[in-house]
Amino acid sequence: MKRNYLIFATLLLTPLAPNDTAAEAGVFHAQGEMTGEVSQTSAILQSRLTSTAGLADGDVPGTAGIARFEISEHRDFESSHKTDWLKARADNNFIVKTKIAGLRPATQYYFRLIFGPNENANQVGDVCSFRTLQREDGTKDVSFVVVTGMNYMSFHYGTPKNGKRTGNRAYKGADKHLGYPALATMLKMKPDFFVGTGDNVYYDSHDDREATDIQGMRRKWHEQFVQPRFVELFRTVPTYWEKDDHDHRFNDCDRTGSRPPQSDLGIRIFREQVPVVDPVEEDAKTYRTFRVNRHLQIWLVEGRDFRSPNKMPDGPGKTLWGAEQIDWLKRTLLASDATWKILISPTPMVGPDDAYKIDNHTNHRGFRREGRAFFRWVKQHKLDQNGFYVICGDRHWQYHSIDPIGIEEFSCGALVDANSRLGRSPGDKKSTDPNAEIQQLYTQTEASGGFLKVTVTEEPTARFEFFDEQGETLYLTVKRQGED
Repeated sequence: MKRNYLIFATLLLTPLAPNDTAAEAGVFHAQGEMTGEVSQTSAILQSRLTSTAGLADGDVPGTAGIARFEISEHRDFESSHKTDWLKARADNNFIVKTKIAGLRPATQYYFRLIFGPNENANQVGDVCSFRTLQREDGTKDVSFVVVTGMNYMSFHYGTPKNGKRTGNRAYKGADKHLGYPALATMLKMKPDFFVGTGDNVYYDSHDDREATDIQGMRRKWHEQFVQPRFVELFRTVPTYWEKDDHDHRFNDCDRTGSRPPQSDLGIRIFREQVPVVDPVEEDAKTYRTFRVNRHLQIWLVEGRDFRSPNKMPDGPGKTLWGAEQIDWLKRTLLASDATWKILISPTPMVGPDDAYKIDNHTNHRGFRREGRAFFRWVKQHKLDQNGFYVICGDRHWQYHSIDPIGIEEFSCGALVDANSRLGRSPGDKKSTDPNAEIQQLYTQTEASGGFLKVTVTEEPTARFEFFDEQGETLYLTVKRQGED
């Protein structure tokens, strides 16, 4: 598969005159389209060919066929470009995905899927769009939303007990068939992009739909992304993805042990199901950084692929990130002159978290030494005085905490009400901060789903705002350049 470079020319416009429609041939794209990894000059486009227009018997079966993407700077697709034909095959779960290069910075692009059983029988999908990132000197306002804990089974069927779904805390609204209300709330806000920090699906659902093999794991992504609110949101909002434990293997997992699913399979399925790496770059890393504009740069880290065993005693040889990723992170942070430098981590670094856990940087028997060493490095280079903040996923509650040495962390909290809980507070003997050394400026007092929205303005300011799933503001803080 070769990369597609855009050269717009009117001669590329050819009328679509199918001999038969894709729908009549039983070819659909029920999960819609998705854009990922948008940079100043490139983006990954993705779709999946299906044999049904929606969920059928708990899954969205795929089907063989062909597809290509048409992309243009014009909504009417004047002077458009079409990618090469892509084959939807069983071995790639009938997913079609390609990286588009040669784009212009800060430019609105429109694209649509052309698909069918073959090149002579096809139809055109809905118009989708994304905007490329600004140049490094761009100063226009930008906003993004951050989520975790998208627990499909808890939302639809309630919390589990003894291997069965109870119905307790399941969503009761008449719009349940559309999916998570928070997604509709986000769409109204028109964010520039969406960040899934991990726990995007739950393989270990503790019920009769536990996923331990490739078929079950893929089904989890199918049922998630076929929900109409996901389809609608991702039609116009590009995405960036990280994985955590539940969408790697199971709760608090590492790479060791024989319990299925195996780590290598979890890595493979994540890279397959979301537009996170260029499909032609098999060895592409899933840690990366994006310069969004003059005032904002984000870092997305990989927390599962390179970690030491969780049960290994904490010490100099134990790592969550791996030496290569740590070197990259430090090097790129020092090289950045962005006003706001935001590290987005699948797991917490400040907390407090539950004391019993051993799988993240806050945990005393986990990877605390590495986390503290990194924070000391941040302080040494005064990055905390120059716009450095941490956003984390994983935890099922929202909070804004300040580490004892001054580094601030925002936990986005679970997206779904039924997957939310109240958190640990400083001084809680069952927390990682029993001596109340952390300053917590905000934590939820009622369990609810929701998300974090970050807005960076031209002024420049950085606005961190927590919402519940219906769009009510729960907490807001605004940071200003040079503010300690």
